[in-house]
Amino acid sequence: MNLTPAGAANTTVESLIRDIAASLRTQRGALLPILHAVQGVLGHVPPEAIGVLADELNLSRADVHGVVSFYHDFRSEPAGRSTVRVCRAEACQALGAGRLVDHLRDRYGVSMGETSRDGSLTAEQVFCLGNCALGPAAQVNGRLHGRLDEVRLSSILEEAISR
Repeated sequence: MNLTPAGAANTTVESLIRDIAASLRTQRGALLPILHAVQGVLGHVPPEAIGVLADELNLSRADVHGVVSFYHDFRSEPAGRSTVRVCRAEACQALGAGRLVDHLRDRYGVSMGETSRDGSLTAEQVFCLGNCALGPAAQVNGRLHGRLDEVRLSSILEEAISR
């Protein structure tokens, strides 16, 4: 499927979501692939998608909303230009992930699940990045970083935000 945000400008969000649903509805467990595709095209799963997908897949709105709200990978609002995902699993927590979370709040004004007011940074928590031996770990714009402290995290973020 080749739907792009540029193509989205030529159509309504609802019709775009319906097109995505139509192209993927035959897959087993179609809701998850459809939600991933919607987020891939729009950058988030907008609130209006809940009713449209419920209608398209003959599900209740509660069913669709439950899936969107259960999985942390789905956003109801667009992410910032840069995204930091801090590992909060036991190994990273023991090695200082909580300090990184506090630093993001204090220095950048973002708590987990929030985007900065200027739209430059979204902070998310995950419960394992598979980098346990090098904790605390975080992912910035998809790139994994280990053995982080507040200074190193800021350095990485400042470079990412300035791009």
